Amino acid sequence: MNPANSSLHSQAHFVLLHVQSPAASVAFYRQILGADPVEASPTFAMFALASGLMLGLWARDTVLPAAEGQGGSSELAFVQDSAAAVDAVHAAWAARGVAVLQTPTALDFGYTFTASDPDGHRLRVFAPGGQ
Repeated sequence: MNPANSSLHSQAHFVLLHVQSPAASVAFYRQILGADPVEASPTFAMFALASGLMLGLWARDTVLPAAEGQGGSSELAFVQDSAAAVDAVHAAWAARGVAVLQTPTALDFGYTFTASDPDGHRLRVFAPGGQ
C-alpha cells in the first residue's frame, strides 16, 4: 500500500446504533455482553467488545445530522466456534427475555439464530459452516 494513500483505507473501529433510550439499551447490552460500558452519559454509552470493536449507543433524538433510519435494516453479528455454542447463546439470551426473531437453524453460510434489541436492531449469532 502506498503510505500517501493510507488514510483513504481506514479500518472501522466503532459501530454506532441510534437508540430511543441509552439507559434501556445499556441495560440490555450489559446483560447480553456480560460487561459494563466503558463510557456512559445520558445521551451516549460505549461498550468495548472482546474483538476490539467499540459499540456505541447514541440517543436517536440527539444525533447530528438527524438520523432517519430505524433499527432492523442491518445486523450486528457475533461469531461462535460451533453450533453448540450458538445453541448455548440462544438458550442464555432466551432465558433473559431477549426477543428471538429466528430460532437456531442451518443456513447456507452456517448455523445461526437472530434476535432483536429494544430498538429493533438485529443481532445475529452464528457459527460459520454450521460446524
